[in-house]
Amino acid sequence: MLRSKEERNLPRIVLHQARGSMYINVNRTSTHVSPKCLRVFSIPREAILAYISPRVDALYPSAWLRAGRPLLRFLSRCATCCQDATKVGWVRHHAFPHVCLAWCPPTVLGLHPFPITSLSFVVELVPRPVFGFPWRPLIGRSRDLPFNPSLSRPNRTRKGRVPTITSISIASAIVCAMHVRSVRAIGRSGSVPTSQKMRGKATNGVAELQRDVPVPISTTTAWKELQEHVKDVKKLHLRDLIHDEKRVEGMIKEHDGMYVDFSRQCATEETMKLLLDLAETSHLKQKIQAMFEGQHINATEDRAVLHTALRAPRNKSIVVDGRNVTPDVHLVLDQIKDFSEKVRNGEWLGATGKPLKDVVAVGIGGSFLGPLFVHTALRTNPEAALGAQGRQLRFLANVDPVDVARALNGLDPETTMVVVVSKTFTTAETMLNARTVRTWITTELGKDAVAKHMVAVSTNLKLVKAFGINPENAFAFWDWVGGRYSVCSAVGILPLALQYGFDTCEKFLEGANSVDEHFLNAPFEDNIPVLLGLLSVWNVSFLGYPARAILPYCQALAKLAPHIQQVAMESNGKGVAIDGTRLPYECGEIDFGEPGTNGQHSFYQLIHQGRVVPCDFIGVVKSQQSVYLKGEIVSNHDELMCNFFAQADALACGKSEIELRAESVPDHLIPHKSFTGNRPSTSILLPSLDAYTTGQILSLYEARVAVQGFVWGINSFDQWGVELGKVLASRVRTTMNRARTENKKLASGDGFNPSTTKMINRYLEGKAQLLYPEPKDVFPCDIINSDECRPPTSYV
Repeated sequence: MLRSKEERNLPRIVLHQARGSMYINVNRTSTHVSPKCLRVFSIPREAILAYISPRVDALYPSAWLRAGRPLLRFLSRCATCCQDATKVGWVRHHAFPHVCLAWCPPTVLGLHPFPITSLSFVVELVPRPVFGFPWRPLIGRSRDLPFNPSLSRPNRTRKGRVPTITSISIASAIVCAMHVRSVRAIGRSGSVPTSQKMRGKATNGVAELQRDVPVPISTTTAWKELQEHVKDVKKLHLRDLIHDEKRVEGMIKEHDGMYVDFSRQCATEETMKLLLDLAETSHLKQKIQAMFEGQHINATEDRAVLHTALRAPRNKSIVVDGRNVTPDVHLVLDQIKDFSEKVRNGEWLGATGKPLKDVVAVGIGGSFLGPLFVHTALRTNPEAALGAQGRQLRFLANVDPVDVARALNGLDPETTMVVVVSKTFTTAETMLNARTVRTWITTELGKDAVAKHMVAVSTNLKLVKAFGINPENAFAFWDWVGGRYSVCSAVGILPLALQYGFDTCEKFLEGANSVDEHFLNAPFEDNIPVLLGLLSVWNVSFLGYPARAILPYCQALAKLAPHIQQVAMESNGKGVAIDGTRLPYECGEIDFGEPGTNGQHSFYQLIHQGRVVPCDFIGVVKSQQSVYLKGEIVSNHDELMCNFFAQADALACGKSEIELRAESVPDHLIPHKSFTGNRPSTSILLPSLDAYTTGQILSLYEARVAVQGFVWGINSFDQWGVELGKVLASRVRTTMNRARTENKKLASGDGFNPSTTKMINRYLEGKAQLLYPEPKDVFPCDIINSDECRPPTSYV
């Protein structure tokens, strides 16, 4: 759609003037509207500012907002409400209670010096209380204006019918123009208040919109005060701070058996006060409440974030889009309990009548790392191990055939149950692995065996059935459960219940719920997840420490760090705010870790004398497996925990040159043996590691990640960064198939850069040509036995 010179220039000027304080992300082409012409998304209010034009025959929402079709249907229904085009007002449609539409004639706002025969609309996905600051359009009168709306083809309206709005061009931010004067005033003053209210009025005074305007958290007074405070903290040293008994007592927090010591963080009472001010400025309390209430805080995907509902008690009401989801959650849990008990007690048998004692869970990402973490934590717990006697649980995630071989090696298809975890049943890696395992089963037992040996965790019942799995054996979960937060859904509970029994899983869910309730209800000064998150923001964004080491002094927590690595880095590894504007500060952490004392002999050299890496030390009072040898002065677990206590102090206090000289250390070794100390850490002590406390530690880290994201002003619940590689891999896949089957190398005309072309060709040089005169399955020798091929026994 071509626009006049004046019309092309106006939105550009308006947006440019408003952008400094409105924080609007704009991508613009100069002459016509295209799908990427303008993106206007105002943080963090889930609002679209839109200009409705009758001449554009397509809906152009922000590509990542995905509000197009529902919004189009809503506008179409609202067209019948816009009977008086000369008035300013708004509409809320009964079918779309979370969407409002405000309208007024364009000249009422004084925006257009030229005639336009369409209405101007402001469309708002109405914010929940977390984001507050609702627009409040005030009904008013305007001067009469001619109004002649049309469809995409002019003069084609049917007589006697109200025309239906069928097109949107996101091209003009009406409200922005109304705020230009206020924006200029702020620019002159050179400061942005913590809580900024701006009002804009139309030139004729008949229309007024009032709205709190969002500002990046880094422009607030609370943030700047923390920046100034850094200089004071840098003058202090932890070796002195941890001897302040009053400070230490104030930095120790407890909840339901968990003991958390923050005293080795580079923070004072003043630091904590300023961080709590930052939490208030970022509306952290409201955002936490909104998450628990099921509001759509995942703005880019328009979804609720309700992994906490997965462990909520049966009698709690949690409403999402008008529906109480708690009964749905417990219906699935009841199904899991019933099914797992049938399998475990032998009521559900395999195709040949044998009990199913081995389980292979096929999934990737959060469908793998979370359940694996819990499984690793429980397998040596005496109570859980008792329920797992004679059973095996394995995980298959990587599409690498080596992972398939290891997951299936030594298992008997007759006694194996396979759980395929894929919400859409289209995840490329998972479905390839699922087809591989299905072939492993059907080769031995026939096609009918799939119904007895394979179940699904998915919402796509059509594809589940097409795969050969009975839809009655598909366990649901919901789009408000993110993959990395899904361990408490059927994704994790089904395989864990098959292995350990449902009672153990219930205790795990209860432990997670305990921390959920603490996170929601405890005052911030005593709220452990909130303090963990705020201190992480302090370390990353103010002290400049971008990494974090997760150091459990408990081998059963070996898979905690890989799981939290995904939860934290996929959630908070963002470079833009929730509205799409580039962040002016660093956020997110580089997470890594290893159980003590293994890590001490790996990377502790760096964290003691190299880079400053804040650490989380996690210990337990009672070991899952106690060993006390005659003649030893401490038990094995005591020895482990001695290192737990010592390492935190070594990082905090260090060792000075004076101390080294007192020990007669040679001068030439003093620089090498000096430890600067003043390296922050948090110590977490659990009474034991069982199903309940495993749930607690999971919820603790999930909540911590949410706190960081809420304060930074990012969306911690999407993961667009993983998409590009998948798209490119699909292109490589097509090229790879052609190269392997035709025995040809890539040429420059295949569309890859020279580096990739050379690397793929080098790979192809070592591969055999794929010849399929008759299609057949090809397996590694160690998956299917045959007379010609026997499996190795090195890892059976």
